[in-house]
Amino acid sequence: MSLGQSVDKPRAAPASPSEAHPQPSPPLALAPHPRSAPLASGRLASIALGQAVASVIHDSVTREDAVLHIEHFRLWYGEKQALFDISMPIPRGRVTALIGPSGCGKSTLLRSVNRLNDLIDTVRIEGQMRLNGDPTYGPGVDVIELRKRMGMVFQKSNPFPMSVYENVVYSLRIDGERNRRVLDEVCERSLRGAALWDEVKDRLHESGLSLSGGQQQRLCIARAIAAEPEVLLMDEPCSALDPIATGKIEDLIQELRGTYSVLIVTHNMQQASRASDYTAFMYMGRVLEYGATSDLYTKPHLQETEDYITGRFG
Repeated sequence: MSLGQSVDKPRAAPASPSEAHPQPSPPLALAPHPRSAPLASGRLASIALGQAVASVIHDSVTREDAVLHIEHFRLWYGEKQALFDISMPIPRGRVTALIGPSGCGKSTLLRSVNRLNDLIDTVRIEGQMRLNGDPTYGPGVDVIELRKRMGMVFQKSNPFPMSVYENVVYSLRIDGERNRRVLDEVCERSLRGAALWDEVKDRLHESGLSLSGGQQQRLCIARAIAAEPEVLLMDEPCSALDPIATGKIEDLIQELRGTYSVLIVTHNMQQASRASDYTAFMYMGRVLEYGATSDLYTKPHLQETEDYITGRFG
């Protein structure tokens, strides 16, 4: 499997676990980049003309064990191509953020993982994705069973019109689980995992719609992790929340790291820097650069990445 243009780096053993898996850090002041401005603008101009531009994938990504492999993936809405030859691994037990300007294909790529784009009649794809080695596209794939292996959290919280308890255990109910002890254990474990248990433990039989916006979003996260998904997909999970609720969701994402593999779309680059281990910068349906978040925010390999992160375009 090709992962685009890799950047060779020395592969000496890290001095400590924290160096092996760099934690996200806030954006720092970037030193002047050695690339010239004409070369940087030339890359974006090539993309605007529809020309192929190789992704820069850092070695730190390829050294990780991947829960999901995206392989030469392309997608069209009718005659319009939205994703171009995307190849990238999603590391297991890490938080991976997709950033880029509006309309660059972030949500389209995310929704392709659990095949939500199949619901659009005009969509067609080429390439493949593999979840723990299993192909997610193909005539023999049971899409319903595939989606059970993933959790999905949308931009706007969407609790079901039922109790907090029934929202959390919904996936177990539809799989036929009737043992009350099992349901109770999953409910409490999931609500604790979503940092919501202490706030709702005395309100389990109230409607999930009675909770605040931030609580509703954490309830949706609890519902998503109740089925112990192999990957948790988050599409702008904080876009409709106030700063306090956003902070709680970001703290929760940090706590989910390690237990779950999280792929998150965000327009908020500060949020990506705080919450993610790895970041992929997308532009016009392509992945330009993908590496450890700390590297992309302090020493990116591409001038285009630096320009976007520092607000020079996008």
